[in-house]
Amino acid sequence: MTTDFLFIVFIALLAGQSIVLHGKHPGNQHISSPQPEQIHISRTGDQSEMMVTWTTLLRPNNSFVEFGVSGGLMNTKVPAKISRYVTCGKAKRVIYIHKVKLTGLLPSTSYDYHCGGDDGWSAIYSFSTTKQDSHWSPSFAVYGDLGVINAQSLAPLQKEVQNGRYDAILHVGKHIHRTIHLQDNSRVGDAFMNQIETMAAYVPYMVSPGNHEHHCNFSNYRRRFSMPGNNSGIFYSWNIGPVHIISFSTEVYYFLKYGLQQIINQYEWLKKDLEEANLPENRAKRPWIITMGHRPMYCSNVVGDDCQNFENKVRIGITSLKLFPLEKLFYENGVDLEIWAHEHSYERLFPVYNHTVYNGSIKHPYTNPRAPVHIITGSAGCKYCHDKFKRKNAKWTAFRTLDYGYTRMKVYNKTHLHLEQVSIDKNYTVVDQVMIIKNQHGPEAWKWKQPEPPPQRQKRPKVEKLRTSKKSPFDELAGAKNILNDYIKQMKSYKSAYL
Repeated sequence: MTTDFLFIVFIALLAGQSIVLHGKHPGNQHISSPQPEQIHISRTGDQSEMMVTWTTLLRPNNSFVEFGVSGGLMNTKVPAKISRYVTCGKAKRVIYIHKVKLTGLLPSTSYDYHCGGDDGWSAIYSFSTTKQDSHWSPSFAVYGDLGVINAQSLAPLQKEVQNGRYDAILHVGKHIHRTIHLQDNSRVGDAFMNQIETMAAYVPYMVSPGNHEHHCNFSNYRRRFSMPGNNSGIFYSWNIGPVHIISFSTEVYYFLKYGLQQIINQYEWLKKDLEEANLPENRAKRPWIITMGHRPMYCSNVVGDDCQNFENKVRIGITSLKLFPLEKLFYENGVDLEIWAHEHSYERLFPVYNHTVYNGSIKHPYTNPRAPVHIITGSAGCKYCHDKFKRKNAKWTAFRTLDYGYTRMKVYNKTHLHLEQVSIDKNYTVVDQVMIIKNQHGPEAWKWKQPEPPPQRQKRPKVEKLRTSKKSPFDELAGAKNILNDYIKQMKSYKSAYL
């Protein structure tokens, strides 16, 4: 064994930690410990709650979260629910998932917390709760396809999160890039979760499943993340400010080996959730409906993905019967913005439905658009680099770039939503931005037109009065007689034979 390895073991034993060594060769050995790691928080659906989740590689004697209002004592202690998880892989490695739901949190308040117990504590982290009403402006970091290797966007995101720029992170699938491959035994998953702890321990880290999470029926995804609802995070929704966010799985359309029931359950749930979100009192309170799913309905990349096909499964449904189509469902329920990833690039689409562009107007396509807006943001950085574009833009492509980067989103109010794309290649500059303006939401918005201004009251034209002479009729007659006499005299001077 190497000196460095022995030193690590010595320090662990000196600290009273239980350790287990894995692997035959010292260079391949992993130290398992009950020390908390992979800490992340998420929303539960109740704005007075926060879920804290972490992992230990050995089962500790006990497990808690201690927390309190920032600047004060962390004197509230909540025990964790510990579950044993056998990872997907040949070695059947065992890890322990810890979950604590913090309740009764005050709105617009900062809290400090840490995780652990008698076998060791994590560092102290903090998070802030949001306002509980819908009259404020939430900000988000949005991206997909961020991996352990080549995580180009990680550093600027870490800095912006820790500086308090965002209220939540939306990770649109493909989180850890084959972390649960059978030869890997989920250790790359451990590395990824530790990597994002520097963000996810501070703001809610909200996720949707991607294609690389599919092994063992998405077991790593289901167990490691704690999303709202009772569907293991495969599909769920939550509210923040004036926004209703729906996360769903595009992967149920492609990994049919896990059965059709997952598609049926998700589709029925989507219909019910959208129906509830469109109730007049709910849509008035949270008019923006945003969906996030991994594989896009449209793309202009040339890598052989289904989004290149005119009729792809997510958009029009599966089998020749076109079962469970999502484009029609989202359109008929007035979804405003659809966020995708999977393609390792960034692409902003014009408002589109059924391959037809429905701009608000030629000059202002995103002002009162007549179809949902699509954004593909899968360029955060992973080992598979970029997915090239076709030479010719599709008619619905407004902007696209292969630069590494991520998206910022801010929902200003019930009518204005702003998106901008940050380029890592161009020194963190914004290379694309758009403001979506909607004076009406819901399916009626697709037929809505800007009301014409009321006609201006026209001024009545001035009628010139006829000029009347101030002379009397007798004066007028005398004048005419004089004119006639002058005319007779003039004619006599011609000595005409007729006079």
